[in-house]
Amino acid sequence: MNLARARLLIPFIWLMNSSSMAAPEPRVFSVEPGGLAHARARVSAEDKRVKPAFAALLKEANKALKLQPPSVMEKPKAGASGDRHDYYSTAPYYWPDPAKPDGLPYLRKDGQRNPESGGPGSDAPRLARMADAAATLALASWLTGQESYAEQAARLVRVWFLEPATRMNPNFNQAQATPGINEGRGTGMIESRNLLSVLDAAGLLAGSRHWSHADDEGLRSWMQQFLDWTQTSKNGRHEQAARNNHGTFYDMQVTHLALFTGHTNLARQIVEAAKTNRMAVQIQPDGSQPLELARVDSFGYSRFNLEAYFALATLGTHVGVDLWHYQTADGASLAKALDFLLPYVEDPEKPWPYEKGKKQDRHLDALLRQAHAVYGDTRYRDVLHQSPGQEREREALFFPVK
Repeated sequence: MNLARARLLIPFIWLMNSSSMAAPEPRVFSVEPGGLAHARARVSAEDKRVKPAFAALLKEANKALKLQPPSVMEKPKAGASGDRHDYYSTAPYYWPDPAKPDGLPYLRKDGQRNPESGGPGSDAPRLARMADAAATLALASWLTGQESYAEQAARLVRVWFLEPATRMNPNFNQAQATPGINEGRGTGMIESRNLLSVLDAAGLLAGSRHWSHADDEGLRSWMQQFLDWTQTSKNGRHEQAARNNHGTFYDMQVTHLALFTGHTNLARQIVEAAKTNRMAVQIQPDGSQPLELARVDSFGYSRFNLEAYFALATLGTHVGVDLWHYQTADGASLAKALDFLLPYVEDPEKPWPYEKGKKQDRHLDALLRQAHAVYGDTRYRDVLHQSPGQEREREALFFPVK
């Protein structure tokens, strides 16, 4: 479907599918309550602030229609378990030891990504590709009413999670294996953050004729098993204990899984505990994040951890916990953490004091959009307008700026 046709269809679909802004929204937790309805209203009204993002969404959705469903069965061989249904990936920052004939054990080179980790032997790129496509297609279907998008999204999810011949087992025991050192490690769980896009897709597919009650129950059962794994497995408990961005991403993932599977109290407990377990440990009163600044890609990891915090704060709005405006006893907050990075985006020539030999990719577009909506600081809007192509980003559908 081209954009011109979409413009003709959407007002009609909007009237047919959503008679009022008070109509029930899909069970999607990665946007705040009301966010999806407002986004669809903007698209229906042809709000010029969201047109580029909507056009980009449709372009990506049309591309995703052609994607052959990836699965964990595509890797040429299984990991240590011997079961190709088990997810397997290799640690991205570990390389063969050139001094050893077999290269073992691998050596760590922070900030230098080994291409093996993104090669055909790893499930990581397949999971990311499937999850991104499913979420894109499901959102396009929900905004336009076009069932072809929903049909493909449902197909992608079924192949990865539900069909016996291709389904992934609900564990990350062999994620980020390090040759010569381990067969999988706790830090590999950070790759499972891509699963959360599938939760969004399932929520958006509810009501589609291509997504049955059995499909929904099957996926919910899979995610419940994975939630159990995150809390009881050695690798899951390792991530829960992590003090840096891995701990933040653990909280964010488990909270989202808990909401999806109906464990609201667990979700609320995790978000509330993050005030002291995460923010008070990771963020200084000036907004710096020392554990992330220690990395070679110090700016990128500071941003990465904030992305997890912003997602966790959004989840908090569904359980009545406000992380957006919370301050620790010594004054640390999410706004200060963003403001610590902001001057180096406002002035790209300003020296980054934590340079460690790696060029820093300084951009905060998605964070600035959401922060502007939450805090109303015009600096965020002004810096955002300096970024080319930002108007086409998905976040513009939910956080438009003038």
